[in-house]
Amino acid sequence: MNRDKNLPLTETTYYVLLSLLQPAHGYLIMQKVEQLSNGQVRLAAGTLYGAIENLLKQKFIQSVKSDDSRRKVYLISDKGKEILKLDFERMKHMISVTSNLL
Repeated sequence: MNRDKNLPLTETTYYVLLSLLQPAHGYLIMQKVEQLSNGQVRLAAGTLYGAIENLLKQKFIQSVKSDDSRRKVYLISDKGKEILKLDFERMKHMISVTSNLL
């Protein structure tokens, strides 16, 4: 089995995709990432918007309609969910192998 060229995801990308399982705007994404990572990952606005731009280009996320015209809202796409699942499976395998050897 060949590994997807987009793997492994960076920690930031992984948490951004996780945070977008529900629609969210930029500031909410930053809050969710910090919460999901137990404060281990804190995103600056520039980092977040660079990540969003890349994820949109890769079609891992999509823009969705928002009632607030001042905020762009994003949601993970089916392609994004698939890559998130693949990376999760990759990490589970690594943990299993490591657990067996330590």
